[in-house]
This record gives sequence, structure tokens and C-alpha cells, in this order.
Amino acid sequence: MDGGGAHDGTHPVPHDGSGSGEGVLDALPTVLVLATVLAAAGGYLLAVRRARRRNPAQGWSGWRSAAFLGGLALLAVALLPPLGPAAHHDFRGHMAQHMLIGMYAPLALVLAAPVTLALRTLPPAGARRVTTLLHGRPARLLTHPAVALALSTGVLGALYFTPLYDTAMSHPAGHWLMNAHFLAAGCLFAHAVAGPDPAPARPGVPVRLVYLGVAIAAHALIAQAMYGGFLVHIHAPVDQVQQGAEIMYYAGDIAELLLAAALVATWRPERRSRRPRTGRGAVPAGPASSGGAPAG
Repeated sequence: MDGGGAHDGTHPVPHDGSGSGEGVLDALPTVLVLATVLAAAGGYLLAVRRARRRNPAQGWSGWRSAAFLGGLALLAVALLPPLGPAAHHDFRGHMAQHMLIGMYAPLALVLAAPVTLALRTLPPAGARRVTTLLHGRPARLLTHPAVALALSTGVLGALYFTPLYDTAMSHPAGHWLMNAHFLAAGCLFAHAVAGPDPAPARPGVPVRLVYLGVAIAAHALIAQAMYGGFLVHIHAPVDQVQQGAEIMYYAGDIAELLLAAALVATWRPERRSRRPRTGRGAVPAGPASSGGAPAG
């Protein structure tokens, strides 16, 4: 590949795990990932139990709980062996990890409606603080589809077409920060497009479909440019870069189709009530939510 593109050498691995001290350091991320995943799962299930106790009639959807646990399972697959270590030195592993962390796991976690669950389980004062935060300017800005699109898809151009990817991969901390960005940006975009949680700045469905279409087109263009070696700046063998581009192209399409399906599934068209008649003999219309027409 040209123009500072893929090279024939693999990424230098910062440490090889030789020696007992380095072996302990190598095992530390695995322990932290397991502890974080288990803590998140336990916290969510405890909140579900509390929500069901507070309002047994309303309860909590088992599908949402399954979505949250499924999202955590996808994160574990992406970060734990064998995929986690492979992503440090194999671009195909990196791209598979990127898809799981940045697209599939965020969709599952967002569909679990964690903010709604928090609002139903927190004390009234805490729920008011969360609501105030959601209506604040920073939250409204971050959860707008345009900003979420720029943070999730727009950053990919800077990552793969500049030395940023090689710089991040040369340090373990850089790799973890990159994964954290993938997860946060993926959750923001999934929430902005099809999240069930409240989002005051979320536009209507047609506008969100446009942003999703832009994301699909951008992912396809980046993957195709990566496959062809156009301006790619990735220090990895050419075959790994091309196979990684294929993973991004096809797995990204599937993830975005799932996101589109989630958007359509949560679409509730607004009902327009008829204007009540004001002439002689007119009967006032019922509530708009009933969808009924005024009697003649």
C-alpha cells in the first residue's frame, strides 16, 4: 500500500510477558475486565430487583435485562483472551474487537435502558438530579445524532488515515483509551438513533434515519479505502489490513442494520387528534390519546 499505508511488519508488542513481574502485569487487565463486567451485571440485576419491588405491576422487561447481560458478554469476548491479546498485534483481531466494542455491545447496552432503570430505582432527589443532567446543555449536545456521529464514525478517518492508530497501539494505555472511546462513542450514537432512554435533544425518526444513512456510507467508504490502501497509515501486513477492512465492511453493515431495526421497532408515530367542531350540536372530543373521533 502507498502513502504511508500498511507495512509488511507487525506491530511491536510493548511487552512479551516474560518474567514473573511482567506476567502479573499481563494478567491484571484480564482481572480488571472480569471484575468490571461482573460488577456491572450485579449492579444492573440489583436495580432490576429494586424496580420490581417498588412497582410490581409495572415490573421490568426481561428482554432489557437480557440485552444488558448480552452487551456485557460481548465486551468480555472482545477484551478477554483469545481476542483481547490478539488485538494488540494482529489488525484483524483489532478490527473484530472494534466491531464488538464500538457497535454490537453498545447497541445491546443501550437497548437495556439503563437510564430509565436508574430513574425508577433512585430516590426522588437522585432521580431529579439525573433528569436535570439529561436536560443540561452538555448532555443535549453529546446526545445529538450529529455529535454522536462525529465522535463514533468521524474519528475513524483520523484513526486509520493518520499515525494516530500506530501511536495508540504502541502503548498499552493508548490501546485501552482507544477501546474506551469506541465504547463511549458507540453508546452515544446508538442512544441518539434508537435508544429507549429519554433524550430531550433527539430529533424525529426521519432525521435520525438520515444520520444512520450517513454513518453507513461513511463506514463503507472507510473500509473500501482501507482495503485499497488509499492513504491508509497502518503498520501491519497488507493481508491483515485487507481482511480487517472486510471485517469492518460486512460486520459494520450487519450492526447498522440491527440499529435500523431497533429504530423502526421503537418508532411510535404521533397521533393527531381531530379539531373539535364548534357548531350547534357539537360534542367535545375525548382525550387525544384515545384516538377516538368526536361524536356527531
